[in-house]
Amino acid sequence: MLLGFVLYHYFPFGGLERDFMRMAKDCHRRDHQIRVYALSWEGFKPDFIDLRLVPVKALQNHVLYRRFQSWVKTDLQKNPVDALMGFNKMPGLDFYYAADPCYRAKMQNRAFFHRLNPRFYAFCTYENAVFAKTASTHSLLLCELQKNDFKRFYQTPENRLHLLPPGITADRIRPEESLALAKRQTLRETFQIEDSDILLLMVGSGFKTKGLDRSLKALASLPTPIQKKTFLFVIGQDKQTPFLKLIAKLKLKDQVRFLGGREDVPDFLLAADLLLHPAYYETAGTILLESIVAGLPLIASAACGYAPYIEKANAGLVIAQPFSQQTFNQALLKAINDPQQRQAWQKSALTYTKTADIFNLIDHAVDLIEKILAEKLKTQ
Repeated sequence: MLLGFVLYHYFPFGGLERDFMRMAKDCHRRDHQIRVYALSWEGFKPDFIDLRLVPVKALQNHVLYRRFQSWVKTDLQKNPVDALMGFNKMPGLDFYYAADPCYRAKMQNRAFFHRLNPRFYAFCTYENAVFAKTASTHSLLLCELQKNDFKRFYQTPENRLHLLPPGITADRIRPEESLALAKRQTLRETFQIEDSDILLLMVGSGFKTKGLDRSLKALASLPTPIQKKTFLFVIGQDKQTPFLKLIAKLKLKDQVRFLGGREDVPDFLLAADLLLHPAYYETAGTILLESIVAGLPLIASAACGYAPYIEKANAGLVIAQPFSQQTFNQALLKAINDPQQRQAWQKSALTYTKTADIFNLIDHAVDLIEKILAEKLKTQ
């Protein structure tokens, strides 16, 4: 079959984008042809992808996306595909991979004036096109929270909402202990982090939504002797300027390093002492599970769709909603001061990894797509 994939932007370090590429590769492995529509593409493009960069422009994103959708619709009328898979919400999709939260749920607690602008109307329209009771799109969901939100706002029929298991890649699994310790030592030496230092890690593009400001405030709250021996590495692709100002204000210049998007995240998961992920909202949070399978203890907010896995694995702490900065600060200090607890979390996480179903998202997703398309063909 010829499968069309649509996403606004591709770059190799985003969670949505990584899932898209893994799904495209699996579909290709199963002998499907792949066509991709995008506004921009950064990084390597496999030869099997027929990439069509959409030549539209606009000053405002919601206008840009509307023009993108119109161009894609016209092209598909001339050059149809057997099914269209979207990684952003838009009209005309057969399948939607729900890497983002419910927009209406996200906006319901924002100030009223946010719901008066054209952007709000446009994004609600795109979401309605996917989830409305009368729509036909099948949605592949990452967590129960999403399912509840979409059903609450759109009364989406149950048979169009499909919950997927997580999908962690094998390269995130902690290697044998001698190799793990060697990688840890090598990376810490490279960045001049002493064995006695505490290395905190944040991973993910979108520093604002991931709660980088919360992590910086927690680091600043540490007693001075501990703070001077504690470092925060930030891996991801996003604007640094607003946070550089906060870092200067909190006098953390020597404690924080921005490392950009990187391919060697697994090595950092082995080298760090704690992963921090106090997100304001997070559809799933794949990095939480990557941390668990790497044996890296973590502290995350309950706003993450995958936060329950931390408690299932007993791999760290979950900060309840509504989020309390003071509670997060105290949790960080306690975790730093208790290396035995961190070791216990690591042991529990690695034990959980051996039996948990957290590796098969892509297989389940492509199986589901093929099954639905096969059933559709039978009725035609």
